[in-house]
Amino acid sequence: MSNGDDEADAPAEEREERPAEEREDAEATPTDEATEDADAAEATPESIGERLDAIEADLEEAETEADLDAVEAELDAAEADVETLPEAEEDAEEDPRGDLEDRVDDLRDAIEEQRGPYVEDVAERVRDDAGRIRDTRWTERGDDEVVAAVEAFLDDAGETLGEDLGDAGRSPEAAADALDDAAGTIEGSGLDPDEDEDAIAALLEGADALDAGLDEAQEWDDLTVVQKLDYQGFYDVLTPKSRKDYPPELSVVRIAEAERDPEPILLAFEMLESDFMQENCVNALRRLGAPEAYDAMMPLAERRDQEAIRVLGKIGNPDALDTLLPYIEGDANPPLQRVVLKTVGEIGDESATQTVADRLVADDPEIRSAAARSLGMIGDTRAVEPLSDVLEDDDSDTVRASAAWALNQIATERALEAASEHADDRSYIVQVEAERAAEALDEDGAAGTEPEAAA
Repeated sequence: MSNGDDEADAPAEEREERPAEEREDAEATPTDEATEDADAAEATPESIGERLDAIEADLEEAETEADLDAVEAELDAAEADVETLPEAEEDAEEDPRGDLEDRVDDLRDAIEEQRGPYVEDVAERVRDDAGRIRDTRWTERGDDEVVAAVEAFLDDAGETLGEDLGDAGRSPEAAADALDDAAGTIEGSGLDPDEDEDAIAALLEGADALDAGLDEAQEWDDLTVVQKLDYQGFYDVLTPKSRKDYPPELSVVRIAEAERDPEPILLAFEMLESDFMQENCVNALRRLGAPEAYDAMMPLAERRDQEAIRVLGKIGNPDALDTLLPYIEGDANPPLQRVVLKTVGEIGDESATQTVADRLVADDPEIRSAAARSLGMIGDTRAVEPLSDVLEDDDSDTVRASAAWALNQIATERALEAASEHADDRSYIVQVEAERAAEALDEDGAAGTEPEAAA
């Protein structure tokens, strides 16, 4: 008889003479046979489903991170088999592969939920609370409540870790800094999720209490509008004698205007949303012309609010011109253009001269008239020549009168001479301006300097 050793010891020539099938059988190893058996047992939806059932059972029994790692490895192998299954046709009523993929996803989520908690999770929550404290506006009462909540957390966490985590200080900012320091200490403690489960649970309980304390602390946004105004001393000026108007906020606005104090008016404008109070605040700010109102009016001016634009004219800040000058280009919205032209004139910055002078040829005579008056308020001597041309040639007496008025405002000798030449004009309103120019020339002689190049 022959055994495997005899076969292996046979001369190479004899082995080569045997049929290929016999040689392959003789050379096959037990490992090759096992692989062939495994290949023959292809994964099916049913077999993978059974494996997932077993994984789910293992997950329920897992107690440590190592147990969860083993379950996750099993799930990875099962998922790889799921990917070998064919995809369902678009119109198929059943999708075995898709159903199994959903089960894999659910199990993976369950594994993640069962992991931990980790000390890093506690540190992250503490840092989030520090950020929340910094990002929130608290009332004075809320400041004290925040500090107290942080102090309690530091004491409890320090006791759990066996370390002194310091104190919360006397302000929310200091308390937030203390929490950041505590988070670093907690993260560096090296607590193990299995061996130190109780300690991590205690830290999480402390984080829960910290969250609850911050939730209960009084935030600025918790107050009503009236409470916010009262908190900032808005109503302090009211007395039984001065409380003349309804609502009382209107009394405060009128008192502030009389005292030329824009701050209470701006506070009311910011916090009171009724059309009535908004209108009264804007009107008060326009009458005051307070520079402090610039930032509050610009967003409205960017939305082409005419009342806000009028306030900007009284303020006189040339920075507004970048927003306003485009509004007078073209022939759209004549009412807005007239308001803007007056505002630009009140601002009085010579950088606007050319843009305004271009409107002297607008189709609308009211716009031409407003442009002429705007140039007079700006006072740029480059406008003398175009204004003189308007006075000579425009077919509207109102526009010509505005040009004569503007020349009187510029008041150089050349400007006054151009206006005075129309003392016998067909239009009475032009004559009036011409006579004013002539009187100015008689009284002062050569008034001002010669104009620069025309716009």
